[in-house]
Amino acid sequence: MARLPEPFKFNTHELARRAGEMKEYELDIELLEKLGVELISVPAGEVIEVDARLESVTEGILLTADIFAIAKGECTRCLDPVEIEIERKVQELYYYAQKLERPKKKKRNDDEDDLGEDDELMMDGDIMDLEPPIRDAIVLDLPINPLCSDDCPGLCPECGGKWAELPADHAHEVIDARWASLNGLDLE
Repeated sequence: MARLPEPFKFNTHELARRAGEMKEYELDIELLEKLGVELISVPAGEVIEVDARLESVTEGILLTADIFAIAKGECTRCLDPVEIEIERKVQELYYYAQKLERPKKKKRNDDEDDLGEDDELMMDGDIMDLEPPIRDAIVLDLPINPLCSDDCPGLCPECGGKWAELPADHAHEVIDARWASLNGLDLE
């Protein structure tokens, strides 16, 4: 059975597991599926550039990375295509699988927000999965309502024409729906 490629998996076998060791990498991750939301995303087939620095620390490997990608979508006002450059920095600690058990702290308050074991990133042998921090960095940097420009006027609600291309005196005759049936009445 053929194994599917996993572009976000990175093998750290070159990095010694001694505290203080460091390696730098330039990665080009080609997406197999889009990364983002419906309105705007980094499309499948595009490349995410990652300049990563991996440092061995006592608990695991510290990832410090600069991420660069281009998201594509539509302006929410005029529906023109939009491209947004994403440049983010991330820093995450990947714990070794055989990490030492840390003493659990007792919570003083039930509402206190603490990272649980599920939120910690774990190494799988020498493999680190870069997808969670990269996905979070990109998705959180995407605008909720992408615009082609801050002053985009949008579309005319009556005819659908772009306000930027319509004449300044563009208007539609508005007839009150209660009187609209009288238009067909011939009084002569």
